[in-house]
Amino acid sequence: MDNRPIGVFDSGLGGLTVVKAIKKLLPNESILYFGDTARLPYGVKSKKLVIEYSNQIVKFLIKKNAKMIIVACNTATAMALEELKYNFKDTPIIGVIEPGSIQASLDSINKKIGVIGTAATIKSRAYNYALKAIDNNINVFSKDCPLFVPFVEEGMVEGEAINLIVAHYLSSFKNNIDTIILGCTHYPLLEPVIKKYVKDIKLVDSASAVAKHANMILDECKIKNGYKKRGSLDCFVTDLPRQFEKLGRNFLGESINEPQLVDDF
Repeated sequence: MDNRPIGVFDSGLGGLTVVKAIKKLLPNESILYFGDTARLPYGVKSKKLVIEYSNQIVKFLIKKNAKMIIVACNTATAMALEELKYNFKDTPIIGVIEPGSIQASLDSINKKIGVIGTAATIKSRAYNYALKAIDNNINVFSKDCPLFVPFVEEGMVEGEAINLIVAHYLSSFKNNIDTIILGCTHYPLLEPVIKKYVKDIKLVDSASAVAKHANMILDECKIKNGYKKRGSLDCFVTDLPRQFEKLGRNFLGESINEPQLVDDF
């Protein structure tokens, strides 16, 4: 039995969709969530900076006794995951790209899969590599949607403005695909409005796939919490804790305690 918490991080609030999935599948596990709200979005940052930020955050979470790290950010997964695994060999570290890709490959019938994400995630071609590694016959169609994250962070997930932006990004993005990966942890909050434009296309939200993968790794490493008590959630942010508390409910689906502000780590 290992009652140490799982560390989860993202550039902002989006990773709370992963926390929600973990809490549902593994209710006994405690979670430390780190939202780097002062430096978001990561999607427009250089690889060097994203690696630097990710290293700082993982070091912080491990100091807080995290037994496992989930990189709940597609950009950080694409740019920093391998470096993090190398730098913190004693701690299991997983990202969001591989689990989401596996799920999409299982869901797709015609092997034509779309990926939407930040500019950095799309430019990295991380989903292309992951999907091709699973099945070389998969055709991948990618589209960066840079305005989605700021709209979600502002809580503007419905209304005329976001409808126009979704239409702008997705109207030309059909290509007979039957599955789209929501390649950013913020995007599940836009699922209803995205669904309007892609109707019969299956949407893959990697959060539940990540939770299943985390469950498997906890078992493999024999670090699952066997206690029956419900796990806790402690949040840390680098800016605007009250805004995080307010908007965090939208991502988590329940109220959230005010996070601790971290400005020196």
